[in-house]
Amino acid sequence: DASGWVVGEHALAVLSSYGLPVLRSRAVATGQDVSSGAAETVRVARDIGYPVALKAVGAGIVHKSDIGGVALDLFGDEEVRKAYTAMAGRIGPAMTEVLVEEMSKPGVETIVGVVQDPSFGPHVLFGLGGVAVELLGDSTLRMAPLTDEDARRMVTSLRGSALLTGGYRGGEAVDTGALCDILLRVSRLAEDLPEIAELDMNPVIARPDGALVVDARLRVALPPGNNP
Repeated sequence: DASGWVVGEHALAVLSSYGLPVLRSRAVATGQDVSSGAAETVRVARDIGYPVALKAVGAGIVHKSDIGGVALDLFGDEEVRKAYTAMAGRIGPAMTEVLVEEMSKPGVETIVGVVQDPSFGPHVLFGLGGVAVELLGDSTLRMAPLTDEDARRMVTSLRGSALLTGGYRGGEAVDTGALCDILLRVSRLAEDLPEIAELDMNPVIARPDGALVVDARLRVALPPGNNP
């Protein structure tokens, strides 16, 4: 959009091109009457397979859950139709698309990101994610390129790392190798594409059988020194 943010289906496609594990999803344009948009969203949901999630997409929509722009665990046509209609009513024309996405199995929510430093280049961020990421502030930042050991230390250095490695109230360990692989792929992406000024993958759901990128956005800007 005009702010330089790439969101929804397009952001996930960039990540997928680097081998990052993303959920199956498809965007539906909402520039039509609500009943037609709901019908098209139902058709796409059937193609993806239930259960699905709906997520509002639009310029200026950052915290979707704060404005009622997320509907989860929708198990049939009527649930999708009602969720779409309610979302369109709440958000209005600011919602230019709705992303229909397969539902992820539950797991530990983490965040992976990139910040470009004007002096030192890209840095990769990892932390506990979800809607409380700003409140928890449990994250670590390292300069790219990452080594295997860098990625491992990032995953195990959080204050809440027991949520990932097992042992917290009998919790099962997640696939930390899958998280390390995601960090290494993001590090490569950040080096290859310096025009990505910021990348925010939140949440990345970590489970014993792997990890999946559920939502992402990236901001495109000319690298320092390349401004006309």
